[in-house]
Amino acid sequence: MKFMVIGITDQPKPFFPPAVLEVIKQGKVFSGGKRHHEIVASLLPQDAQWIDITVPLDAVFAKYSSLSSLHSSLIVFASGDPLFFGFANTIRRKMPEAEIVVYPTFNSLQMLAHRLVMPYHDMRIVSLTGRPWPEFDKALIERAGKIGVLTDKEHTPAAIAQRMIDYGYTNYQMHVGEHLGNPELEKVTTLTLEEATKLEFAMPNCLILESRLNPCLKEFGIHDSQFTLLDGREKMITKMPIRLLTLQALELPHKHVFWDIGFCTGSVSIEARLQFPHLQICAFEIRPECEAIIQENARKFGAPGIDIHIGDFLETDISALPHPDAVFIGGHGGHLQEIMAKVLTVLSDKGCIVMNSVKAPLVKTDSHQLWDKACQELSLNQAPPTRIILNDNHPIEILKAVYLWGQAPK
Repeated sequence: MKFMVIGITDQPKPFFPPAVLEVIKQGKVFSGGKRHHEIVASLLPQDAQWIDITVPLDAVFAKYSSLSSLHSSLIVFASGDPLFFGFANTIRRKMPEAEIVVYPTFNSLQMLAHRLVMPYHDMRIVSLTGRPWPEFDKALIERAGKIGVLTDKEHTPAAIAQRMIDYGYTNYQMHVGEHLGNPELEKVTTLTLEEATKLEFAMPNCLILESRLNPCLKEFGIHDSQFTLLDGREKMITKMPIRLLTLQALELPHKHVFWDIGFCTGSVSIEARLQFPHLQICAFEIRPECEAIIQENARKFGAPGIDIHIGDFLETDISALPHPDAVFIGGHGGHLQEIMAKVLTVLSDKGCIVMNSVKAPLVKTDSHQLWDKACQELSLNQAPPTRIILNDNHPIEILKAVYLWGQAPK
């Protein structure tokens, strides 16, 4: 089947080049959103058949497929550039064998930049239309100077502004475009984030965030004294040099999903989030009072998007969570082998587990011995440990094991 995908704006009397008008004139079956139908209805042939694009999309594509034996082509109207987070991409995914011809127009973020006379070649683009926060959070953490955002009814300009304020990204001003392309309803507003939290904007809308200051440099390593601690106990935090060596052992630049088991203050999760914002991070802790602590620290350091789980890890349902390829065990409560065994039920091939062991001379059975025993029992391949001494403290060993499916341990 051949799809001819025509981009349109909110202009109630759209202009189309002669070639596109001829395509419409020759068409038999058309499709698009209800708003698109209202805009182009007067241009359609009298006997035109229209298929509304509504969710679930599987039902829409089932209708397309049922018509393929009767019609060789179908004309689809889509907003803006159909290849810019648009419906042409959906067609490619759902019907990869279909032929697609695209007749684009400006997308909404291009139009907003045009209204602002703003160069947009350096703009970071994020879609929150039916999508969660991670890519937006990543753009903030990476200090993008200009971010174009496609919104929806949940991810509104007000909700976006509030999230930025919550995590300290207040050095941006917001430009919001409403009903772009519609001469009667179009509106462009420039305002502060604080102002945006108090307003409602008409749909459809999009926005551009523009940094008002030169982006500050990310620190490589957060000083221990800056964290909010559990009961003020300095020993209940992974110290910065150890923390950074731990992240290095986890090989996070090449990983996708990181689990932090026994997060306490959240220092490892937060450091990982800031240094490697592409990661999905799940943080686990048995002590309920630590939830407020990690949330406070995450806001303090601008680290949104950490998925927090409170409760005994051994009793936590992990079946629906993204499978990790890197795991740090910051606390085990004497159940190290059981925790590692549970991790192995979901750990990816060549995924790694890292734990820090303190060499305390008065302790008969130290955590390194427990680690060695667990690795042997669970057929894990151990890497050589890294040994470090900080100040006058006991030596700390950074232990690492790699899970290789189907291989015997070394």
